[in-house]
Amino acid sequence: MFDQRPPTPWRGEPGPWSDPVIAPKRRVRRADGLALLLILLIGALVGGAVGLGGARALTQLVIPGTAPASAVATTTSDAAVRAAIKDVLRTANQAQAAALAAHDPTLMKATTTAAHYAEMVKVNNSLAAGGVAGIALVDITFGLIAVNGSTATASATETWSSTYADGTTDRSTDQNEYELVLESGMWKIAANTQPNAAPAGAGGVTPSAPQGPTSGVVRSTSRNWSGYVATGGTYTSVTGTWVIARPDPKTPGIDATWVGIGGANTTDLVQAGTEATVGPDGTVTCDAWTETLPQSTRTVMLSVTAGDTVTVSLTEQSAGSWLIDMRNVTTGRAYTTTLRYSSSKTSAEWIQEAPSIGRGIAPLDSFGTVTFSAASTVVDGKKQSLKGAGAKAVTMTNGAGQALAVPSTIGSDGASFDVDRTSTPSGGAGTGGAPGRRRG
Repeated sequence: MFDQRPPTPWRGEPGPWSDPVIAPKRRVRRADGLALLLILLIGALVGGAVGLGGARALTQLVIPGTAPASAVATTTSDAAVRAAIKDVLRTANQAQAAALAAHDPTLMKATTTAAHYAEMVKVNNSLAAGGVAGIALVDITFGLIAVNGSTATASATETWSSTYADGTTDRSTDQNEYELVLESGMWKIAANTQPNAAPAGAGGVTPSAPQGPTSGVVRSTSRNWSGYVATGGTYTSVTGTWVIARPDPKTPGIDATWVGIGGANTTDLVQAGTEATVGPDGTVTCDAWTETLPQSTRTVMLSVTAGDTVTVSLTEQSAGSWLIDMRNVTTGRAYTTTLRYSSSKTSAEWIQEAPSIGRGIAPLDSFGTVTFSAASTVVDGKKQSLKGAGAKAVTMTNGAGQALAVPSTIGSDGASFDVDRTSTPSGGAGTGGAPGRRRG
């Protein structure tokens, strides 16, 4: 399942009750006796309410004239509900791994709601399409678990290993935020997100030495981005045109091409673009999409095919309102929508990416060359070309530091460049990087 704070202890510790056997001469007033009886009755009723998968934390009680709320023992039921939720999360993760291995998504039904089950089917399909042959949960550490009646939230840090069709493996560690509900007396996962903060540096983009005296730019590296990033100022619009790559059908994997605002040095990102996926059987499929992190990708109704030329622009029309305009120049068709999103507006990007698929980064296909043109942005209220905005080149590298995708220098028009795929094989571009497109 995809998606740390230390656990918050229950603060209801037993109080210093007087033992009537030790103090037999103490007179108990009628009011005190009734209050004590009421507490005992409440404890008996609550004790019987804790059942398999249905245990829940208790609300502390304050009864006038009695001991403070901290005197009411609640640790037993609280421990039971936490244990039940942890068991469900472990079982759900094991079920996802088993479902992928057996090509049987129904193995995930028992631990998820119907809506979340549909999302998990998409995630496993994306993993398989990206060349992932198997996944395994290596470690899970639980953080805060909070229960409110029939709903709960739980935080967990999970480390997974992925095995790819070519035999390579990698690991990824992510924080997962779960939402759970009680259905027929059992806890089930209703939602799961991964609010991973970007690593130190500009969204995981690490500055590096220039790539030779004639490059004219200081290149940076990323585990999943290649292209150009502009920072410094307030960015309210970005535009780019590109030719959708024709990936090699003999190399399963995924590539995504997009423009976006934010995300270079923050975890917010509004973006739109296209994607090509090469399946294990060599079938190549393409789609167009939008995304606003931390939400997952939304495929849009714009038909695209390898070799098509597309133009995509994002423009803030008013505070928090973004106009997305996507045009297939080859077919003449277009898609336009308006999204509500709060953006830091701290950067603009023109990127070729290995998308995240929930268990790390997907294997990058052999896309050849992607050509960008007409790249521009509006920064501090002024329209600038790629060069005029001072955009910097970013090279995608694998865990060994080998280049996977390399951008060219900016063309003489100040608004064009290529991204070239190297011959370095990719069994998964890595486990870190800028917070780009997230599938599923």
